[in-house]
Amino acid sequence: MRKTRLGAVLLAAASCAVLLCSCGAKGEVAETSAAAEVAAEDISAITFTNGESELFEPADGWCNGSMFNVTWRKENCTFENGKMQLIIDKDTKPGSVPYSGGEYRSKAFYGYGRYEVRMKAIKNDGVVSSFFTYTGPSDNNPWDEIDIEILGKDTTKVQFNYFTNGVGNHEYMHDLGFDASEDFHTYAFEWYEDKIVWFVDGEEVYSASENIPVTESKIMMNAWCGTGVDSWLNAFDDSKMPLTAEYESISFVPFEK
Repeated sequence: MRKTRLGAVLLAAASCAVLLCSCGAKGEVAETSAAAEVAAEDISAITFTNGESELFEPADGWCNGSMFNVTWRKENCTFENGKMQLIIDKDTKPGSVPYSGGEYRSKAFYGYGRYEVRMKAIKNDGVVSSFFTYTGPSDNNPWDEIDIEILGKDTTKVQFNYFTNGVGNHEYMHDLGFDASEDFHTYAFEWYEDKIVWFVDGEEVYSASENIPVTESKIMMNAWCGTGVDSWLNAFDDSKMPLTAEYESISFVPFEK
């Protein structure tokens, strides 16, 4: 996330963390820890060769509000050519939000382990392409989150962040040495009880060890455009829509207890 003074509350929420509205909403049934453990056995290497995974679902029909200037639409999650596409576009359905976005998340909750994605980000001012874990009040949980976010204004960098019981301000920007919008790369983090370690293409690039999240969370990905956060994302450029982030594979491997 960012440390600009656009307003501490806005900025503390600006990561994909503002999923306080979307996660667990619209009648979603929370999975038990046992169910998450079973699902974890099947999530060690999910590709989209055969389309959508039964362990995940797209968000559909609501808006997070605040800086999220999209309504999540199921049709903005597509599966073609062995990949998943998360799309930002003009919203064709009635509503006060002018744009639509794509969000895809696990049905179950997961804990300590290695989380990995292979993705290609959107290059465009005002947008975010992400991979993260999240849980919060809509799940009857504290707000815990671990983020990998690529900001469309500069896709030569990736932003890492995390929240523990709603406390964030752990943003770190890593220089990738390549353009994340030009090809697929592998981004990962390992979530331990006492630390988080982030990786890019298999290389450890950053770690954190203060106030680490403890609550099992959903695995999530989304693509969205912002409003009111121009100092973080730049003003959204809607001249080239639709905009598409692509995902080749995702995985979670739990640590042995």
